[in-house]
Amino acid sequence: MKRMDAVLGLAVLTAALLLPACRSGPDSVTGASPKARMDLPQLIASTTSEDGTSINLNNKNIGVKGARVLAESPKTKNVRALALKSNKLGDEGVEILAESPAFQNVERLFLWDNQVTAGGIQSLVGSAHFNHLVELNLMKNRLGDEGVSLLVQSPKVESLTLLDLGANGIGDAGAIAIANSPYLANLKHLDLFRNQIGPKGIEALLRSTHLPNLEYLDLTANAVDFEQIPALEKMADLPRLKVLIIQ
Repeated sequence: MKRMDAVLGLAVLTAALLLPACRSGPDSVTGASPKARMDLPQLIASTTSEDGTSINLNNKNIGVKGARVLAESPKTKNVRALALKSNKLGDEGVEILAESPAFQNVERLFLWDNQVTAGGIQSLVGSAHFNHLVELNLMKNRLGDEGVSLLVQSPKVESLTLLDLGANGIGDAGAIAIANSPYLANLKHLDLFRNQIGPKGIEALLRSTHLPNLEYLDLTANAVDFEQIPALEKMADLPRLKVLIIQ
């Protein structure tokens, strides 16, 4: 399967779960004209689904200030799906969200491209909330091995069926932490695209006894030579694995 197939599949999944942004054209928060800017409460309201179960603030650049407004908004109390791709939240923004009881019912959390490091993950796993996560997208952040280890060693991930950790600077240590996690038994889809995982880490994943329900594993663009791929593919011993991508 080509990488494009995987991307398209995830796009379809996301579209089915989250409403599209309600406005097009220049970003309504960061547009050049102050008069054209939409205030944050109005923006949140405009990107919340009619039934109040999903908010799509992808690419709105709301920053830490926006995270604080979002955390205090009455619109969030019934939210199940929260999309926050490319908002420059950083660790501080994640901490604000993690401390807010407004997100205690969130099941699908999309934090792609927000400059999150291990510090943000520490806030997330230490939160009294976010206890019902089924899907977690952390692609294109700065977790590294430390952040990934913190995440997968937490009961916060025990209900996850989808986890995207693409482009996070993860090496063998992070991959081994995933492979040895006692909390990922329900995981079906794992994306580790464009990291720094070598044969040792890949072997640990493929032979893990803690990923019994994993069906999809993307290891595209990691630290593996082309001639090593056939031997690694033969190591796969995951009982329900249907799709394995190593390129």
